[in-house]
Amino acid sequence: MIINIDNKEVFASDSGRPLNKKKHTIILIHGSGLSHIVWSLTEQYLSNQDYNVLALDLPGHGNSKGDCLSSIEDIAEWLEKIINKIEIDDFSILGHSQGCLIALEYAFKYPEKAKNLIFIGGSYKIPVNQDLIDLAKGGSMKAINLMMKWGYGDSKRFIGGNPVQKIINSSREVSDILAIDLIACNNYKNGVKAAKAINCPTLFIFGEIDKMITLNKGKEFSDLVSNSKTHVIKNCGHMIMFENAFEMREKIVDFLKK
Repeated sequence: MIINIDNKEVFASDSGRPLNKKKHTIILIHGSGLSHIVWSLTEQYLSNQDYNVLALDLPGHGNSKGDCLSSIEDIAEWLEKIINKIEIDDFSILGHSQGCLIALEYAFKYPEKAKNLIFIGGSYKIPVNQDLIDLAKGGSMKAINLMMKWGYGDSKRFIGGNPVQKIINSSREVSDILAIDLIACNNYKNGVKAAKAINCPTLFIFGEIDKMITLNKGKEFSDLVSNSKTHVIKNCGHMIMFENAFEMREKIVDFLKK
């Protein structure tokens, strides 16, 4: 699905099914430097549960045109333009990592709009290691190796190669996309206030051995949100949608159907 926002094409993977405004819509937002591809094991499953599914590519990512947006606040405003353009009012937002910050800020700016929020491997703040930022700004592919080291519970399990490297596979993508995303995460400061203001049903899913968003840090986030539920996936790191998409997506559907 192509959505035109500010004269630029935004790509949303919709599982090959047209938007049916009589159905509940789930908007999926990927993390730093990534694209809709991270939801490949999730979006068809959710679609088969009779939901509209829109897995967005952020500006400058994947198949979406334009430059990357440099702040979480700007991306939240961009998301509102999409929602207004496709004219939906019955939707949930599901974010991973940076996508959680976007969902969080969106809910703060537009508190009556999303019916549910689902945070996957998220926190109310995501400080980024300066070494990683510097490597990314310089276009070094070592930044991807660090993401793999910190991002997975067991990076050796990917016999066919690191899935992140299949999405971020050039020096330009590291410097022009990943670096901007990492800095946006590092600069976001409204998380505590935004989390305390959430007033819709909320689900948190964490990886037990996540090194990027530790379980303790994740629970600090969930404790800020009333009317929330938490699920921890055993032996799982930060890249939950790769490491255990099956348990993750089942918990999402259970939450949405209650």
